[in-house]
Formats: sequence, C-alpha cells, structure tokens
Amino acid sequence: MRRLLPFGVVLFLCLLAPLTLAQDNTDHHENGHSDTDSYLQADDGSGEVGHGEQYDDSTHSEAEHYSGVAHDGDNEAENSDEEGEHGSLGAQLPLWSAIPFVGILLCIALLPLFAPIWWHHHFPKVSAFWALAFAIPFLIVYREEALHQIMHIYITDYIPFIILLWGLFTVSGGILLKGSLVGKPSVNLVLLVIGTILASWMGTTGAAMVLIRPLIRANRHRKYKVHTVIFFIFLVANVGGSLTPLGDPPLFLGFLHGVPFFWTLNILPHFAVAALLLLMIFFVLDSILYNREKDDLKDHQPTEKVPLSLHGTHNIIFLLGIMGAVLFSGMVNIGRVEFMGMHVTYASIARDIFILLMIYLSMKTTKAEIREGNEFDWFPIKEVAYLFAGIFMCIIPMLTMLKAGLDGHLAFIIEATKEPVQFFWITGALSSFLDNAPTYLTFFNLAQGRLGIDDVIVNQILTGTPHRAIGEFIPILKSISAGAVFFGAMTYIGNAPNFMVRSIAEDSDVKMPSFFGYMAWSIAILIPVFAIVTLIFFI
Repeated sequence: MRRLLPFGVVLFLCLLAPLTLAQDNTDHHENGHSDTDSYLQADDGSGEVGHGEQYDDSTHSEAEHYSGVAHDGDNEAENSDEEGEHGSLGAQLPLWSAIPFVGILLCIALLPLFAPIWWHHHFPKVSAFWALAFAIPFLIVYREEALHQIMHIYITDYIPFIILLWGLFTVSGGILLKGSLVGKPSVNLVLLVIGTILASWMGTTGAAMVLIRPLIRANRHRKYKVHTVIFFIFLVANVGGSLTPLGDPPLFLGFLHGVPFFWTLNILPHFAVAALLLLMIFFVLDSILYNREKDDLKDHQPTEKVPLSLHGTHNIIFLLGIMGAVLFSGMVNIGRVEFMGMHVTYASIARDIFILLMIYLSMKTTKAEIREGNEFDWFPIKEVAYLFAGIFMCIIPMLTMLKAGLDGHLAFIIEATKEPVQFFWITGALSSFLDNAPTYLTFFNLAQGRLGIDDVIVNQILTGTPHRAIGEFIPILKSISAGAVFFGAMTYIGNAPNFMVRSIAEDSDVKMPSFFGYMAWSIAILIPVFAIVTLIFFI
C-alpha cells in the first residue's frame, strides 16, 4: 500500500486543481444560464423545446437496488429542487473526473492476472485507494453538494444493495441439492433453462445464488467447466430477468414509472431469440468439450445413482420472504423520513431490517453440515462488498454527468440516441459498465421528453389507450428494456450477480477468466446474438 502513496498524491493533485477550475468556470457562467438544472431538453417535433422529467433520486435508489424509496405526486416539487442541484453538478464535472472509475476497473481487470497473490490480500486497500482518490478532491471542491452525493449513493444505494446480496447469498447457501448430478451437456442445459426461467420471477440474483452451487458441484470433475459458469452469467444472471419487474432492477424502475407489471412480457420474443441462441451455442460447445474429456471422466462416474434430494428447504420460506420484502418496499407507501436531505421511506427501512432478520433466522435454523455441503464461506460476499464500495464511489461522476442530460459532458451520447436501434445499443453499452437502472431511467426520460408524455400517459399508452405517441414510444421502450437487461452480461460489473457468481466459482476452484478475458467471451458470443436480435426486432 505504501507504494501506492506517491501515485495517490499525484492523482489527488491532478484531480483537485482541474475540479476547482471547472467549478470556477461554471460559477462564472451561471448567471447567464438559468436553465442549467433542467434534466433533458429535446425537440418534441412541434418546434418547441420541452423538458423531460428530471431524474427522481428517491425512485432511482428504490429500483436500482430494490431499496424501495417510494414517492407520490405530492413530493415531486420537493424532489425537483434536489434534482436540479444534481443536474447542475453534472454540468460542472469534467469528463476526466471519471479517471478513478477507469482506474478501479483496470485494477480489477489486471491485478488478479499479473499479481494474484498480492491482489488477494490487498484488494480492499486498492478499492479504498481509488475511492479516496475521487472523494477527497470532490469534497474539497464541492463540499456540501459532494457530501450529499456521497451519502446518497451509500445510504440509499450501496447499503440496500449489499443487504439484499448478503441476504440472498446467505439463504441460498442453506439450500443443498444432493444426489448423482453429473455435469453432462444435457444436465447442464436443463439447469440453465430452469435458471433462465426462474430469473424473471425470483430475480436474477436470487436465481443465480440458488443454482450456481449445484451447477458447480455437477461439473466438479470436469476439466472444461469455465464456459458453463460464463453461460450461466449470460443467461441466469442477466437475459433471464427480462420478463417481469421482479427480474432485474431497470424493469422494476419502469414499473414504478407507469409501466404495467406484465407489460414487459411484450419483450418475450426478444428474450426467446436471445435465450434460445445462447442455449444452442452452449449445448454445442459443451458437447464438443465433453466429448474431448469423456474418457477421463469415466473414473469419476458414480458407482451407484443417488436420488436427488433437497435439504434445508425451510430456507425457501426465507427466500420468499426476501422477495416479498422487495415487492413491499416498492408498492407500499407508509411515509418517509428525511436524513441529510435524502428521503428514505419507512417501507425501505422495514425491508432492510426484514432481510437482516431472514439472514439471522437462516443462520440459526440451518444445520452446519448443509452449509458445509455447499462449501459455504463468507469470502465471496466480502469481496463484492469491498470492491463495490469503491466502485459506487468512483461511479458518481459518470452517473451525475449522465443525469445532467444535454447539460453534461456526456451530452453527445444523449444527442446520438434517436431510433430504437440506437436506444438498444447505447442503453446496453452504458449498462455494461454503469449501473443499468439509472441508465434505463435516463433514456426512459429522454423518450418521454421528446414525445411530451409523463408517467400517467405512459401507463395509458401501454394499457391500450389511443395516443399520438403510441407508435413511437412502444418500440423505444422495448429497446431500452431489452438493452438495459441483456447488456448487463457484457462485463463482471454489468449486473450485481455477475461478480458474485464469479467469486463463488473461484472460491470453488473454478479458474474464471480475468475482467478482459470475460469480455472476450461476451464480445465473441453476445455481440453476434444481440446483432441478430437487432436485425429481427429493431431495424
């Protein structure tokens, strides 16, 4: 860590001076620009310039990580002041304020490859280094506004995010599938199909946490098994969650903004094409690799078949409890509390406490031998907690600039997004590296602003009420929904369960590819699949 200190000092000074200059320049021009806190401006086709709905921070935190910050029409005006401040900050931050975000991604990608032992012992320090490299200059220059942004992303986003992952990780670790489950191509295919279907109804994280351990155990004697975990991430942890708001946070966010619960079944054809192509590719690849090692696997075949049996089934009740708590926090409004300028609902607080209770009950009521059978330990969730603590800090400038719309330094992205095909690929590309929920909301609001519709009209359009924008909005919403969910599979940080699955696999001695190694797989396999989806549905 001492070796990082000189580099940290230089980076700190490099960020501090230009951030100060950027703020001074913004202050100088602010008097001549009264509209800098507008979220998105676009021509709605009538010659008038309209404003899309500004980003609702309370709703973002709820849908981004199911943290359940509810809202209603009475507090929209109150929220708009806060949002205006965030839009102004997004207009001030320069593009290179994202250097720490790039830095932490490069460390995650390269250090496990070139210095694995050092990384294993020091990755929490590396995460803290990059987080502080951004946070200290940010706080010095922007003070109260910076403190609000940091507290907001940790209190309403990071803490609920970790509690949810911790709950699903702990409870699923108490469910053990025993029996003669051999990792043949047909068995692996069935597990992937089951997980892909379950993901839309119990969430990608829930389905991934329940099924990843049985999949790894079934393939424990196979030489070629990395591809199985990679396709598991593609299908169960991402594409499978595209059919209901329970499946993935962006769709839950759409549900809170007027999209009917079952409307997302309209992207069933997109899901079917992507999932079937991926399952076909997997089965062919797995069959080829299995035939290469078939002779070596004969020694590991079970002498007698042991019937499949499920142990720790009471944990399914706790799992359903967590899912119910998530739904409760998003659909019930029982008031809220204000903390440091942030509005957190009592429902979201109750949800987090309830999930912690599920964790406690699961640990108390599950026999030790069940967790031992799952080779359960806490390292995977610790690794995710440490690394994402740094990622959430470093991602602040990127999300803030994106939320600033046409006023921010990412305006060129907003301006380039006009047709459904562009919404699909640009929403997807950003969702690969940034959180897919705020990315979804940004382009959802962009479409609303351009078409001059609000959440009420969105609901009317999607429930069949005739409207002038119906022909334009529905194809765009399909492209945004599919892009935000599908492209989460492109990187380890594209969706929450990706990194968790990787950590569990490595903890089980599966040698997973590096960050860029995984991207080589995703580019080679997913990009052609998404290109086919584009040709069929968006052109």
